Amino acid sequence: MAIEFTKYHGLGNDFILIDNRLSSTPAITPEQAIKLCDRHFGIGADGVIFALPGENGNDYTMRIFNSDGSEPEMCGNGIRCLAAFLADLEGTQRKSDKYAIHTLAGVMTPQLMLDGQVKVDMGLPKLLAGEIPTTIAPDDEKVIDRPIEVVGKTWDVTCVSMGNPHCITFVEDVAAITLEVIGPQFENHPVFPRRTNTEFIEVVSRDYVKMRVWERGAGITLACGTGACASLVAGVLTGRCDRTATVDLPGGPLQIEWSEVDQRVYMTGPAERVFTGKIS
Repeated sequence: MAIEFTKYHGLGNDFILIDNRLSSTPAITPEQAIKLCDRHFGIGADGVIFALPGENGNDYTMRIFNSDGSEPEMCGNGIRCLAAFLADLEGTQRKSDKYAIHTLAGVMTPQLMLDGQVKVDMGLPKLLAGEIPTTIAPDDEKVIDRPIEVVGKTWDVTCVSMGNPHCITFVEDVAAITLEVIGPQFENHPVFPRRTNTEFIEVVSRDYVKMRVWERGAGITLACGTGACASLVAGVLTGRCDRTATVDLPGGPLQIEWSEVDQRVYMTGPAERVFTGKIS
């Protein structure tokens, strides 16, 4: 049976979106997702996202398979794309549509803004080692500028969970980082029992940083929403950044705020439809 899909991207972080609202079971398997995400022999994407029926009174449920077939807890750019996809499915205008979406990282609430951007309440960051999880520090301690050995070099890292694990390190020149070499070493380091996403951050000013990312299960991507959020939190924890900043990724900028009022993290950025098709 043919399955209709729509491809979206958030700052170049691209996804295959499938309308799965009639079933709580994803329409394709992780193995099929790997084939579809292949950029030479498939559609090409960083992951496949399913819009499933809501749970516990929420509007919808989001599940995602990465390009390697693994299933992450959440995806920041992906949930913006999902919100735009849902608005298109429902035939609503992109005004103030707001959704409560159940994810493996908790309930997220993306809102479509008047200017076409999508603002997402990403929730409270988790800061204790046991929550991330990582064994760099005792479970009840924060991981702030802790040393780790990777490819024969000591890196000071700060770890944050935005529902999924992130390891952030601050560098002088983010363009000089050989992501394809260093990224896999961080992702699979034994101190991260569930592997980790890794962000390399160059602080230009307190409200503007440059970021490159190696995503767990996807490799080098042009943008990572949860990573941008985690990086801003890490910048505040280490005294490098203000609580609101522009995080500039290879695919473009995201606006991130770690609210001093409610301690929640808010991400604002675009979600663009690319094309539609059928999988036979």
